[in-house]
Amino acid sequence: MLSPELQNKLERMEQRLEELNVQMSSAAVMSAPSLNRTLGKEQAGLRPVVECYQHYRKNAEELEAARELSHSADSELRCLAVAELRVTEQRGMEMEQRLRTLLLPSDPNDDRNVFLELRAGTGGDEAALFVGVLVRMYTRYAETRCWQSSCISAHPTSLHGFRELILRLSGKGVYQSLKFESGVHRVQRVPETESQGRVHTSACTVAVLPEVDVIDAVVLNPAELRVDTFRASGAGGQHINKTDSAVRITHLPTGVAVECQAERSQHQNRARAMALLQARLAAARTEQQRKERDATRRLQVGSGDRSQRIRTYNFPQGRVTDHRLSLTLYKLDNILLGELDMLLEPLAREHQATLLMTAGESV
Repeated sequence: MLSPELQNKLERMEQRLEELNVQMSSAAVMSAPSLNRTLGKEQAGLRPVVECYQHYRKNAEELEAARELSHSADSELRCLAVAELRVTEQRGMEMEQRLRTLLLPSDPNDDRNVFLELRAGTGGDEAALFVGVLVRMYTRYAETRCWQSSCISAHPTSLHGFRELILRLSGKGVYQSLKFESGVHRVQRVPETESQGRVHTSACTVAVLPEVDVIDAVVLNPAELRVDTFRASGAGGQHINKTDSAVRITHLPTGVAVECQAERSQHQNRARAMALLQARLAAARTEQQRKERDATRRLQVGSGDRSQRIRTYNFPQGRVTDHRLSLTLYKLDNILLGELDMLLEPLAREHQATLLMTAGESV
């Protein structure tokens, strides 16, 4: 049963939604695009909570009526009421759980686009080849979600792998879906270069960086930036070999360096590189704040700690194991084809359950 404090909070939210409904229909708000967007976002956030609470209240009334009828002198009516009581109680518990979930604080980055950074770790050429496998996996998943993907920079190897590759993914709910992918991804398979059929273990790191808005961006002092231009590598025709269109920006105080060679225009590459630099610096700042705030957090889901082995892809056995959940699926081929929801959805549920426990609420 919801506590009085929680019910009071929900009553206030319901009242606020009524106020917003009135404001949104006023000429003053409709003629002010910025205010309209701000209030509309608040309205959209409140509506599912309030609607769920209204259904919860109606169910509570039905529950009380069923309880009264369950004491009826009419045996047939009493039997029907007892059956209805069980159904209504179960529905009430489900609605209560839904309300508690809806009241959890949302991640402000959930609606942001992301920079997805993949790097080869231990394993040499085999690790670099697996970066290419992961890139295909994520881009195929992006296609199923109707996201846009573009390569920001790539450092290929002679065997058609990648020492490093950075993608920008944009669309609805990109960060919300992929935020738990940061960490070490381990692969166990027989490399193409292995002549004796032995299974090797290699690793890649994945980092998911939310793209920051201009208003949230880290303020950069131009005097602390070194900008270098160079000729882009890889496919791109004659133009790419004749002009210094690629851009590398180094943040001197931290030593963080980024580059972009995806566009034909140096100006566009510089803008993309600057956005990536700000995302990296913002992510580093957020991670430091997180560590200071909660150094002993029980479940490090999606923390971005690259020393954390989060998943193993075992090719001989056709299995994928997510170590954070002790979840093993014998669907390696499906997952590498971009069917990631079978891994991402359990992670999101576990994270949600952890937030509920942290908030002192019963799951």
